[in-house]
Amino acid sequence: MTSSPVSPSPDAGRQPAPRPQLVHTAAALRELSRRSGARAVVMTMGALHDGHAALVRAARDHVGPKGQVVVTVFVNPLQFGAGEDLDRYPRTLDADVVLAGEAGADAVFAPSVDEVYPGGEPQIRISAGPMGTVLEGASRPGHFDGVLTVVAKLLHLTAPDVAFFGEKDAQQLAVIRRMAADLSFPVEIVGVPTVRESDGLARSSRNRYLSGPERRTALALSAALFAARDRLTAEEALRARAASSGHPTQDRSAALAALGEDRAAADAHAVAYAASGPPHGPSVARAAARAVLTDAAHLEPPLRLDYVALVDPGDFTEVADGYEGEAILAVAAKVGTTRLIDNVRLVFAGGAAPADAPEAAQHPDSPGAGPQAASASAASPVSSPKPTPPQGPLGATR
Repeated sequence: MTSSPVSPSPDAGRQPAPRPQLVHTAAALRELSRRSGARAVVMTMGALHDGHAALVRAARDHVGPKGQVVVTVFVNPLQFGAGEDLDRYPRTLDADVVLAGEAGADAVFAPSVDEVYPGGEPQIRISAGPMGTVLEGASRPGHFDGVLTVVAKLLHLTAPDVAFFGEKDAQQLAVIRRMAADLSFPVEIVGVPTVRESDGLARSSRNRYLSGPERRTALALSAALFAARDRLTAEEALRARAASSGHPTQDRSAALAALGEDRAAADAHAVAYAASGPPHGPSVARAAARAVLTDAAHLEPPLRLDYVALVDPGDFTEVADGYEGEAILAVAAKVGTTRLIDNVRLVFAGGAAPADAPEAAQHPDSPGAGPQAASASAASPVSSPKPTPPQGPLGATR
C-alpha cells in the first residue's frame, strides 16, 4: 500500500509565542519596564483555561502592540471560607505561564502569600458593603471582603490603566466596579463575556473536579439560564406580534377554537396573553429557570441548588415582576462536592429582545431554542410547560 503525502500541519512554521517574563516579588514587578502604551492587568488564581485566555486576548487587543499585559496568578486565602477548597485548589504555574504567553501576556506576576500579606493576614480589609452580603456573599460570608482586599492590593502593585475581569463572576465584577468608583481608583474596569464549552457549560477552574455524571448534571445551570432567556425571547416576539395585529387576538382565538383549529387557537391565545397587561418577563424568566433546576434536583447525581435570583446589576437586589431594564439571572449550585456559578444578562422592556439573544445561535441545543419552540413554550400562561433539558452524550440528560 502506497502512502499519501502528509499535509503540513496548520501550525507548521509558526513561531512559538514568546514566554512572558515571570516575576515573584513586588520589587521585581516594579523593575518591569513599562511600554509607551497602556498597561492592562488580568487577575487570576491560576489553573488557567480558555476563559482566562479570552481575558488576556481582550487585554492585548485593548492596549495594542505598544501596550503591556500583566497576568497575576495568586490563590488568595482571604476569599476562601472554612471548609472550602483552598488546599486542593489547582496550582499549575508552569502551564499558566505558557497559556498566558500564547494569549498575549508580556509578564506573569506570581507572588507568594507572604509577599502579598507580609506579617500574616491583614488586619485592615476592604468591606464589600451591602452588595457583599447577598447571593454569593450570603453563601460565603466575608468572601467579597477578601476579594476586594486582594484586588485593591494587586491594583496598587501592578498600577494598570485598565483591568479585565470575567462576566461569569458577575457579582464579583459588580463589587469591583463599585470599589473602583467609590474609592476613586484610577483604573478602568472592563468585563469580558463568559466563555462556554461547546455544550454550554461555563468555563471554570473547578470544572476539573467534576466526574462524567456530575458534569452532565452541572449542565442544568446553563440550561436553566438559556431556558429563561429563550422564554423571554418568546414572550417579546408574541408581544411584537400582538402590537402589529389589526384585530382582537382573543376573539380570533375563540373563533379558531370553535372551528377545531386547536394549535392555531393556542397560538392566538398566547399572543393575546402576551399583549394583556404589563410585561410578564421577570416572572416568566424565573419560572422557566426554576423548572429546569427542579428537574435537575432529581438527576443522579442531583443538583443541589443554592440560589437562583434575578437581580439589578447595579446593586444585586432582586427585581420586581414589573421591572424594566437590564437584569442578571444568576444561579449557584453544588454537584457532588463542587460548587458552580453561572449567569446570563436579560433585558425586560416592551418589544425589546434579551441582551444575550444572539447566544441562542451558539447553543441551538438550549431549552426552547428556535422560534417554533419559543412560541409553543409561551402558549399556556396558566400551566407553563417545563423546558426539556437537552441531551448529552449517549442520550444522558444534562
